[in-house]
Amino acid sequence: MKKLEKNDFITLEINGMTNEGNGVGRADGGMAVFVPYTAVGDRISCKIVKTAKSYAYGIVDSIQIPSDKRRQSDCEAFCKCGGCSFRHFTYKEELSVKQGFVRDSFERIGKLSPEFEEILGCECEDYYRNKIQLPVADVDGKAVAGFYSKRSHRVMPISDCKLQPPEFFEIVREVLKYQNEKKLTCYDEVSHKGLLRHIYIRRGENTKETMLCLVTSKETHEYDELAERVIKSFPQIVSVVLNINPKPTNVVLGDRCVTIFGKDTICDVMCGRKIEISPLSFYQVNTKQAEKLYEIAAEYADLKGGETLIDLYCGAGTIGLSIADKVKRLIGIEIVKPAIENAKRNARLNGVENAEFICGDAGTAASELIKRGVRPDVIIADPARKGCDALSLESMVKLSPNRIVMVSCNHATCARDCAYLCDNGYEIQKCRPVDLFPRTTHVETVVLMSKVNPNK
Repeated sequence: MKKLEKNDFITLEINGMTNEGNGVGRADGGMAVFVPYTAVGDRISCKIVKTAKSYAYGIVDSIQIPSDKRRQSDCEAFCKCGGCSFRHFTYKEELSVKQGFVRDSFERIGKLSPEFEEILGCECEDYYRNKIQLPVADVDGKAVAGFYSKRSHRVMPISDCKLQPPEFFEIVREVLKYQNEKKLTCYDEVSHKGLLRHIYIRRGENTKETMLCLVTSKETHEYDELAERVIKSFPQIVSVVLNINPKPTNVVLGDRCVTIFGKDTICDVMCGRKIEISPLSFYQVNTKQAEKLYEIAAEYADLKGGETLIDLYCGAGTIGLSIADKVKRLIGIEIVKPAIENAKRNARLNGVENAEFICGDAGTAASELIKRGVRPDVIIADPARKGCDALSLESMVKLSPNRIVMVSCNHATCARDCAYLCDNGYEIQKCRPVDLFPRTTHVETVVLMSKVNPNK
């Protein structure tokens, strides 16, 4: 059988899907070929673009027989920007694929076979985000903003996005108009020169309060006039902030913020609680679906009113504060100082008096609680994509709660962390995927773990 080589054309049946959203088919001889923007059931003509010893990558040359799981994409930028991966799927198929992602991670990575509840789909598939971050670049002497092309740091100009509220792009156009009128420079990642790096907008889904944050390479007064302009054109803007990021890095945000108009934060209402949000605070980008996610976490926590609850990786305190009235004591732990300050203010805003918030690394702070003799009944852990570190997991086991509720945006690291906990005295009771990010490959997972011997 002829070995696959670059630039070969083959006919391929797509019969599987990777966690990155690539379709998988088998070439003659059994070699796996990964092809983006395909659906299970597609029969395609495929051009091979890369080969390895046991697999190859291809791109679609033509779709000979389309899958019944496919639909027509409604976005001109689809396949060009690095955002949506599943805009060519029916939503029913997308949910099925995401449920499979979570199941596969737990079975393959964690060697676990928990009871899976049906994935919770999102009522709104478009325009659901409350935050946008757009890199800016100089293209032919003109400032543009957009998304990075897939697997690159080349900015592809975008004037609309199905995932974002349309008014976000009205604000972006005003910023770019000002940038070009004043002939201000855009940051260049190669030379590390230039002023404006990113345009960053946050909005309270329920209050509509909006923050315009400009990420700049240095503190400047160049955008004071812009602040005056945008607040006249967009009355929902209550805060204009500079985030200063002078570092030669592709990390979006710097550590320091300077408010040039209005408030330092915006306010939203989530799960019936007032929430203050700063530029550096973590806040779920799909508010309405996040409320449902937190309802599932609260259901899994099964609180009766007398418990001590630790909210690990608490951010601005959204999960813990939403259920503070169901516990005797709430302790939130978060390493980002502005987020902890937000959490403390959010507790005061809502009259929550049984909450304590600690700024520190999750594992170290949990270890300190052990020394203080704190013994929680329940831990809710909502780590970043990299999951829990070893010290955090060890501390969770030593704190020895009866129940641990894991809320994860990365099913692979979630499966890994749950496997550790299963090896150290816990067992999975149930697990439910939740789709917070329609049309992307991302999926949240909520897992309930119980202590095998709660009396020990």
